[in-house]
Amino acid sequence: MTSRTPPLLIRIGAHAAVYIGAAIILLPFAWMLLTALKTDREALDPTQLLPSVPQWRNFTLAVEAAHLDRFFLNSFLAAAITTVLAGAHNALAGYAFAKLRFRGRQLMFSAVLATMMLPVQVSFIFAYLIASRLGFVDNVQSLVVPFLASGFGIYYMRQAIASVPESLLEAGRLDGMTEVDLIWLVVRPTIQPAIAALAIFTFVASWNAFFWPLIVIDGLDRKTLPLAVADLAGGQYIQSWPVRMAAATILVAPLVLVFLVMQQAFVRGVALTGVKE
Repeated sequence: MTSRTPPLLIRIGAHAAVYIGAAIILLPFAWMLLTALKTDREALDPTQLLPSVPQWRNFTLAVEAAHLDRFFLNSFLAAAITTVLAGAHNALAGYAFAKLRFRGRQLMFSAVLATMMLPVQVSFIFAYLIASRLGFVDNVQSLVVPFLASGFGIYYMRQAIASVPESLLEAGRLDGMTEVDLIWLVVRPTIQPAIAALAIFTFVASWNAFFWPLIVIDGLDRKTLPLAVADLAGGQYIQSWPVRMAAATILVAPLVLVFLVMQQAFVRGVALTGVKE
């Protein structure tokens, strides 16, 4: 007879693996935060793991040295607008591909999927040429318009909307509801977790964007937070490592907060998109 591993040991092993993996992932963030609270001397001492006295003033110095408050507002404005508008565009396109029947639907959807296989730098060439012709360079429009829809966002919404029962839509049409009414009153509440998950993906991508803002933003007042933190980390404003780590913590903190607030909706949304038609 073959021996079986007790279920309790399996659960203990699974939990231990999860905790070890989480600790490995969180280690760089812990190092960043602890360094941000050290003095310059403590930061250069490899034996000094914890700050003797937390230097909260490093965060104030980071904000004052690189004017991070102004760049924080630029990044938040661009990320918030992109998240709202991209969510609407991706949801509408996803609904069309999932529930409407029209000629060339599969071919168009294949073309959308093909855009996900291209390096993002390739699309930026054409995006910059279009943005320059439309006058969208060096302003907030340049940080929003190119990301109003994406191949991943359309595909993600299409998978989520495909799980909505067709009987619900048919019942709505029999009651005289338009397609817009169906999207807002029937589909939207059903796929709310998936919308929240896509909002997190979009917000994080827009907030962390570096290469595209580096190309289209020229004015100092219009820089985004990642560009300012990169300048600070490169020694343009200050040479202190704790202050640099404080700036990096300011950059990461909103993303952590957004995920903590919406983590349940995020998990449900990812699970929802795995449901087949």
